[in-house]
Amino acid sequence: MATPTAPPTQAKVQLDHGVRRDVNRISLLFTGVGAIIGSGWLFGALYASQIAGPAAILSWIIGAIMIMLIGFVYAELSVMFPVVGGIIRFPHYSFGSFASFSSGWISWLAAAAVTPIEVLATMQYAYPYASWLMVESDGEYLVNGAGWFVAIGLMALYSGINVLGVRLFAYLNNILVWWKLAVIVLVIVVLFAAEFNPGNLTNFGGFMPSGAGAIFTAIPAAGIAFSYLGFRNGVEFAGETDNPQRNVPFALIGSIVITAIIYVLLQIAFITGLPERLLGSGWENLEFAENAGPLAGLALTLGVAWMAFLLRVDAVVSPADTGLIYAGVTTRLSYANARNDNAPQVLTKLNRQGVPWVSILLMFVVGCFFFLPFPAWSKFIGFISSAFAVSFAPGCLVVGAMRRQLPDQDRPFRLPGGDLVPVLAFIASGLLVFWSGWSINEKMLIGLLVGYVVFAIYHVTTKHDTPPVDFKAGSWFPVWLAGLMVFSYFGEMDAEAEAAASLLNGGDGVLGIGLGSLVVAVWSVAMYFYAIAVRLPAQRAAAYIEKTPTDAPTTV
Repeated sequence: MATPTAPPTQAKVQLDHGVRRDVNRISLLFTGVGAIIGSGWLFGALYASQIAGPAAILSWIIGAIMIMLIGFVYAELSVMFPVVGGIIRFPHYSFGSFASFSSGWISWLAAAAVTPIEVLATMQYAYPYASWLMVESDGEYLVNGAGWFVAIGLMALYSGINVLGVRLFAYLNNILVWWKLAVIVLVIVVLFAAEFNPGNLTNFGGFMPSGAGAIFTAIPAAGIAFSYLGFRNGVEFAGETDNPQRNVPFALIGSIVITAIIYVLLQIAFITGLPERLLGSGWENLEFAENAGPLAGLALTLGVAWMAFLLRVDAVVSPADTGLIYAGVTTRLSYANARNDNAPQVLTKLNRQGVPWVSILLMFVVGCFFFLPFPAWSKFIGFISSAFAVSFAPGCLVVGAMRRQLPDQDRPFRLPGGDLVPVLAFIASGLLVFWSGWSINEKMLIGLLVGYVVFAIYHVTTKHDTPPVDFKAGSWFPVWLAGLMVFSYFGEMDAEAEAAASLLNGGDGVLGIGLGSLVVAVWSVAMYFYAIAVRLPAQRAAAYIEKTPTDAPTTV
């Protein structure tokens, strides 16, 4: 009788073959910083102030802490498995194909929307000088006439730079990030020097004029969460950096810390730099007539015309750099989906520069479709934030699962405290979804359901063997998300929804932000341990780890 073998406690990890490792430590850091500092910083200070007043300062701090928890989780995973597109591939290791596709599809969809959205932002900021680019309709700026050629041309430019290789991409991004950092620091210094009214922090309705709940509402609604989510690029490019054990934690945590300090200082400078006459009607009515953006409007109000001009220039540069970065990120996500056998293998083909060029082509085509006239740009930003929060959640569970599946696996960066940090990070992901509100989450849910149709079609029509769906191991995903959708629905009520809630709950029933957040936290803890319970067996996890990174893609 054969002696049963013990479950594996380690898996052999190899890097992806064919990709170039041309991203050094600073370049990896700057992919995160560059993505975080996009169009969001030009509007975030105003939108957060309108929602939360001076307490918006806390919104930036709390948002940074939440994203930092998620960043810690991915720092441990990315050093263990420095592969391309890790946010998609990590869930495959612990929970199988269904879970990895679920998070991977929604992550790819959100990332694919970022580059065209940043292109639209660039064009809108250029509108005062080139009105032929866009047409104004009900307060929204839509691509018009010859503007379509400019929009598609910018998409082609970002795609082309990525096709030429990660070294050129990293070089250009380094230059642009230094520019963006210099401009933001200069703006902060000038605003503090031009006018400083500390009374604005308490004189107009107090520090929290809209209550404590507004602090949390502002995190997704004002673009705060969207701004910080760029930290993910340290994960996506982990397989292309020369020393992942050193570079990845430095880039993930460093990008959040640097930008959090900058954003908090900018918010303080904005609030205290406002002339008191602008606040007479309350924070919610604060606005500027300047089309280039609120910071430029404040600069003109304070008589600093040269800074307003500089901000107009940066309003083109900042979104352009973020669009360039996310063109690369989207490409690596489709590459990772294919490496998990959840997408056609043609997406793994690399050119001589080690870049998945077919994935770039797909990103370009799909990205151009996003130029359709969405009803509200700000609502679409909310969709991206909610979708990214959903896609980050599985990594929190993978850390807990891996410690049970492969306890002896080498972990050069290991989080202390057992399940504490992963659980807190998982709660943070759920809260970001809940705070986004039902009106945004319902669009994200529709996008996910479309993805499941694509998943089914691919598995039915593909001619080569695909991995097992592993639905049981991934069953936590639809259950977890369904709970969040229910909480989200009863947390943001319109008249119709409130009537439905009255029938279901005996007239009682709106989840406020406080009670709703508590319910989400309890739900998240329960789902965390449910996911741990249904994880894949250790042998299956080890087999996935050894297979998916080592299948060498075709180089052409």
